[in-house]
Amino acid sequence: MTIRALFFDIGGVLLSNGWDREQRAVVAAQFGLDATDFNERHKLAVPELELGRMTLDEYLEQTVFCHPQTFTQDEFRAAMEAQSTPHEGALTLARDLSARHRLYALNNEGRDLNDHRIRTYGLSEFLLAFFTSSTLELMKPNPAIYRAALTLAAVAPHEAVMIDDRAQNTEAARRVGMHAIRYKNAAQLREELAALGVE
Repeated sequence: MTIRALFFDIGGVLLSNGWDREQRAVVAAQFGLDATDFNERHKLAVPELELGRMTLDEYLEQTVFCHPQTFTQDEFRAAMEAQSTPHEGALTLARDLSARHRLYALNNEGRDLNDHRIRTYGLSEFLLAFFTSSTLELMKPNPAIYRAALTLAAVAPHEAVMIDDRAQNTEAARRVGMHAIRYKNAAQLREELAALGVE
């Protein structure tokens, strides 16, 4: 068995989640938002954001600045971006693996936040390409996004490993024929990759 490509989720593997439930709760509390109203508006807008059909500013206009506020979009956006933190063990492992293997990102995220996280944490230094929901206009766990990423990376499913922290995303990867590892920590990931011959 030869593994020719590794596909990494970003939020929950290489970095903290970008704008998930926990991050939204912190920022909503920081700015004194009505949590119920904000979460209802978020539910309707976030698929469009993550599919690249809405910019972050447009998302904020629909979810936060639909009401008069005492803060600016730039201040709110900065607070969103500040929620991202590195998973140092996973980043170190990925950088090490990139010297011998082809690494890509395969993740769900809006374009603006994704671009910020790529720049801030130097992800393009070791990931060859970013197959992101907002670029491909497909979202995990839709099987089509895995097939598109495999096609663009020019690898067969059995030659690829998907690394993700969510069970339904690793299950979907397996259903299209990829190997998949549900990420828990860097040590566990290194061990499971070694079992696949990736060291």
